[in-house]
Amino acid sequence: MKQQEAPDLQSLWNKWQQHRNEDAGNELVAQYMPLVDYHVRRISAHLPGNVSRQEIKSLGLLGLVDAIEKFDYKRDLKFDTYASFRVRGAIMDGLRREDWLPRTVREKSKKIDAVAEDLEQVLGREPEPEEIADKMGISSQEVLTVMKDTLYANTLSIEEKSSDEDGQHAEGIGYMIPDEKESLPEDQLIDQEKVGELSKAIKTLNEKEQMVISLFYHKELTLTEIGEVLELSTSRISQIHSRAVFKLRKVLLQVID
Repeated sequence: MKQQEAPDLQSLWNKWQQHRNEDAGNELVAQYMPLVDYHVRRISAHLPGNVSRQEIKSLGLLGLVDAIEKFDYKRDLKFDTYASFRVRGAIMDGLRREDWLPRTVREKSKKIDAVAEDLEQVLGREPEPEEIADKMGISSQEVLTVMKDTLYANTLSIEEKSSDEDGQHAEGIGYMIPDEKESLPEDQLIDQEKVGELSKAIKTLNEKEQMVISLFYHKELTLTEIGEVLELSTSRISQIHSRAVFKLRKVLLQVID
């Protein structure tokens, strides 16, 4: 059954969809701006400092306006669910167009990968960030930061529009509203396998790393909020998070592929 909205919000939707009342449209944007702020905060947490949060917010706002324009309030679908896909999709689309990852970071990432592969052959195991940093003559924090940034850059491909056999662009998953009532058996098996692989990898992390990953990705707390929970500084939480992501990088990339 469709969830009932507050009368004032329903009235705004009626004015907007029946009469395209501009004031009602503007008020709807204001009402749902927290949804944009939420996605901006979540996505910005993964991006390097050169990416302006205000620019990301502008992209998200475009997604929200598009969602309000196209949403059918009479459908049995909550607007927050619909708008979340549009907002996040607009942000991801904008990030891909702008190529926000600097060339120097991309080049450094390739060098780190090459050094890591060489060390893995010599050591017979996956090298630690400190070992890679020592080999390259840079700080371990720089290694962690570069790996975190490039990891998130790779996740953008998960929503890239693919081409079909006729060369036409098909809609990427970030542009579709999934039917949660239907699930193909093969998709369930693949998802279970991915979750299983990732769960195993997370168990190899130490206790604090597991806690930070859980609070950040499952409980969706910010790094500052996690610091308050664990009684550590935000910078220390950031270091723990970066190190955990570094350790999970190979598994996460396999999950994305």
